[in-house]
Amino acid sequence: MSPYVLALLLFSLGLGTTMTFASSHWLLAWVGLEINTLAILPLMAQNHHPRAVEAATKYFLIQAGGAAVLLFAGTTNAYLTGQWDIQQAAHPLPIAIITLALALKLGLAPLHSWMPEVFQGLSLTTGLVLATWQKLAPLTLLLQIQPVNSPLLIFLGLASTLIGGWGGLNQTQLRKILAYSSTAQLGWMVLVLQFAPSLTTLAILVYIAAATATFLTLKLAKATSINMLAISWAKAPALVALTPLVLLSLAGLPPMTGFMPKWLILQELSKQELAPTATLAALTALLSLYYYLRLTYAMTLTMFPNNLAGTLPWRLPSHQLTLPLACLAIATISLLPLTPAALALVAL
Repeated sequence: MSPYVLALLLFSLGLGTTMTFASSHWLLAWVGLEINTLAILPLMAQNHHPRAVEAATKYFLIQAGGAAVLLFAGTTNAYLTGQWDIQQAAHPLPIAIITLALALKLGLAPLHSWMPEVFQGLSLTTGLVLATWQKLAPLTLLLQIQPVNSPLLIFLGLASTLIGGWGGLNQTQLRKILAYSSTAQLGWMVLVLQFAPSLTTLAILVYIAAATATFLTLKLAKATSINMLAISWAKAPALVALTPLVLLSLAGLPPMTGFMPKWLILQELSKQELAPTATLAALTALLSLYYYLRLTYAMTLTMFPNNLAGTLPWRLPSHQLTLPLACLAIATISLLPLTPAALALVAL
């Protein structure tokens, strides 16, 4: 792909998300989401592989459907209340429809089934953009409408943590596992969204750091399935030693950074007298922990026979920038002691 075209597409991605961030009008928010969707489609289909084209087509249809439902709900809200403003009091029916449309765009369960199939057809770099940057605009809209006392959000959050953990158990393809992981992490964010929006912000920031470190590690190791992880030792021994800690941080184990948002979310749910919900969410995290441990085991505790072909790859220089990966991996592992500072930062 031409650097000029790539720069234009990346600029459009940023423009669409920023427009949705800054909009207080449903029509402008919808335009931002559409620019975002149209900008990533050429990036998804740039490999000219049938699977990549299929993934781009599926993604376009799902996102176009979600955007159409969102526009319909915004129009209905304007008809019922006489105004297009996002942050003003709105009718409960359009708000419920908007929540479901944004859940479809985000990939929250039970509207998640497009995500593993789309991820499987993409490169790891495009998958990273889809798992992180593309979630920001719909999540911002959810944060702005702030449905109060919404059982729908709690249902979507619990279903996502459960299905995101359950769906990844039987997978051998890393991109599908990361798609289910994304659904489970989004479930935690949505669970606490109506009670403490600042915790949702903190959770998405921690997830972006951990997911970026994971995707870049797999890209460096050129691994797309669990079996391919076993030869990672020869390619980057120091990185492979750190990667299990990054994966366990994604799972939310202390003393890694990933424990911070889960701990604070469970605390907030308990304060809201939702102890059964908090217990169920904590139990569903064990399902996700299983497949993170599976990846850890495959990467560090299994090794191919160390013959000449196995020791060759580490002698070949890699052209991938490793400084961002190193910084993100360290941040994902070691920032738990800064929890009070992080809370103060997102509460500003």
